Amino acid sequence: MFKVLYKKELSPGIFDMDIEAPRVAKKAKAGQFIVLRVDDTGERVPLTIADNDPETGAIKLIFQVMGASTMQLASKNPGESIADFTGPLGTPSHVEPGMGTIVMVGGGIGVAPCYPIARAMHNAGNKVIGVLAAKSKDILIFEDRMAKVCDEIVICTDDGSKGIKGFANNAITMLHDRGEKIDQVTAIGPAIMMKSICDTTRPLGIHTVVSLNPIMVDGTGMCGGCRVQIGNETKFACVDGPEFDGHLVDFKSLMSRSRMYRDEEQVAKDHICHIGLGR
Repeated sequence: MFKVLYKKELSPGIFDMDIEAPRVAKKAKAGQFIVLRVDDTGERVPLTIADNDPETGAIKLIFQVMGASTMQLASKNPGESIADFTGPLGTPSHVEPGMGTIVMVGGGIGVAPCYPIARAMHNAGNKVIGVLAAKSKDILIFEDRMAKVCDEIVICTDDGSKGIKGFANNAITMLHDRGEKIDQVTAIGPAIMMKSICDTTRPLGIHTVVSLNPIMVDGTGMCGGCRVQIGNETKFACVDGPEFDGHLVDFKSLMSRSRMYRDEEQVAKDHICHIGLGR
């Protein structure tokens, strides 16, 4: 069993949770993820690691309540435990000195997993520009953390309540137009946002990395549930990723597969609410 050490609701339906997993915290690297189960009958949920503390053995997760499993996870309080917590999984982000100017783009809760990558890039001596995107200023997260590891922060909100009014790709255009030499963009967030970023960077010739979190089951590549089309190849996000060249990702099939079990998920969510585990 893995104990919940800390929980805070950052904004409606978005939670910050620390879970005690010492061996995972000791080994975790930027860009990796974990798979958890709330109880013995629950589904496996992949979540990218937002931070790790080898000293306390804590893994920080930022998640949004979307379905039955995340609803169950959000119902857990400090001192309570979850059944399974496996990781670190996936290939770590490629980080080395001399990579140049890296633009980290986080959309919504995707800002959180951007943080350890931005920190690693910064510690390696690269210039890091953070682009934080959200629907409004009320649901911006990790702004203070990102500011500590970025040379510059650009904020975009759909409604213009803070920073640039518009989407994350507007920030890329702005940086390019002012003459910023961007060597790599790393984008994490909703698939439609990552696709938009790739559509913007492709004609500019900017290498773009995206972190994919499709349907996953076992986290070992054996089940094939997380298959994604990368160029002319089929890859498995859990072992070959989660990071891929964004310009090669078939976003159309990725988004289609992510909607496959929407009806079943709603049934499960309704059941959780009915039995009183929902918020």
